Amino acid sequence: MSVDRNQTDPVISSDGRQSETAAAIQRGVGRMLRSAGFASLYELALANGRRADVMALGRKGEIWIIEIKSSPADYLSDSKWRDYMDYCDRFHFAIPTDMDPDLIDPSAGLIIADAWGAEIVREADEDPLPAARRKAVTLLLARTAAMRLQSAADPNADSLL
Repeated sequence: MSVDRNQTDPVISSDGRQSETAAAIQRGVGRMLRSAGFASLYELALANGRRADVMALGRKGEIWIIEIKSSPADYLSDSKWRDYMDYCDRFHFAIPTDMDPDLIDPSAGLIIADAWGAEIVREADEDPLPAARRKAVTLLLARTAAMRLQSAADPNADSLL
């Protein structure tokens, strides 16, 4: 069976906070991370009030944050991206295939993605988290994942709170 990539993909759906382009990038980044052995969560609220587009946990406990930028205007209007660096070992931007990669700050990693996959074109520098912050972020990832899974398995469980 062939897939017509020009048709709307029923798996990609915007949650109202993101464009179709951002949702496609998110899916491609998630696929790449999964194939590299990372477990990832989307839209994760951090202790500093920021919300990471994609946060991933690797097999060895490494923590990555990927900030999705769907257009040059989206990137240029973002002045908060450095606030994520205190919550990860590596920070990357993910952009669509038709966006100029030279626009992205060279101090960050860079991923180019579409709905079908992604590729790291510039690896982010590693800046390991301090042990206490690593524990806090890992617990945040674990609890958030467990709560989301529980809500999916029992959508009425939240009414018990």
